[in-house]
Amino acid sequence: MSTLVTALAACGSAPVGPGFYRVERGDTVSKIARENRTSVSNIKRWNLLSNPDAIEVGQVLRVAPPAGTATASAGSSASTGSARADTLAQSKAGPGVTLIWPAQGTVIHTFDGKNSKGIDIANAAGTPVVAAAAGSVVYAGNGLRGYGNMLIIKHADDYLTAYAHNRAILVKEGQRVQQGQQIAEMGDTDSNRIMLHFEVRYMGRSTNPARYLPAR
Repeated sequence: MSTLVTALAACGSAPVGPGFYRVERGDTVSKIARENRTSVSNIKRWNLLSNPDAIEVGQVLRVAPPAGTATASAGSSASTGSARADTLAQSKAGPGVTLIWPAQGTVIHTFDGKNSKGIDIANAAGTPVVAAAAGSVVYAGNGLRGYGNMLIIKHADDYLTAYAHNRAILVKEGQRVQQGQQIAEMGDTDSNRIMLHFEVRYMGRSTNPARYLPAR
């Protein structure tokens, strides 16, 4: 359990760069906007926040305009174009990572950032679970209640991927894995059905796996 906590916390402890802010306990979007001399609407737009009340401690937010963004008066066409450019620039939570689907099957639950921190893929018991990207296994065990047999892989650019409810784990902590390498077998440990629960975290923050996965 301590290994898992350390692994998840590691990605949320690095210093943030200029123009970014790490959410602390007690913060609100309005407070962060006020302290960074910007508006709540800008914070929401730059970070694609559909629900500004759902920010998490440790989450990294952009608090300054992306480089090259033109400043324009509200309601102008330049402002509209800027908003679209900002949305495109923020469509990923970080520098970007290229993932492949970790298992074949049907997506039965999607990411919402609140009740679901990842996606659930259903298929038959024993369906191969593969590494979504190359990296190092930082956790392999069943110490986190509700996740069953779970793997966490650390990738470049402060990304983690997590694979839960496995029937069998085929790799060990500290092992390097390649993208597409089988790492587990789908199962139903600590779950009421056979499925893979798959999460992507950037700097400790849960982010939508669909942003990084190819279309099916």
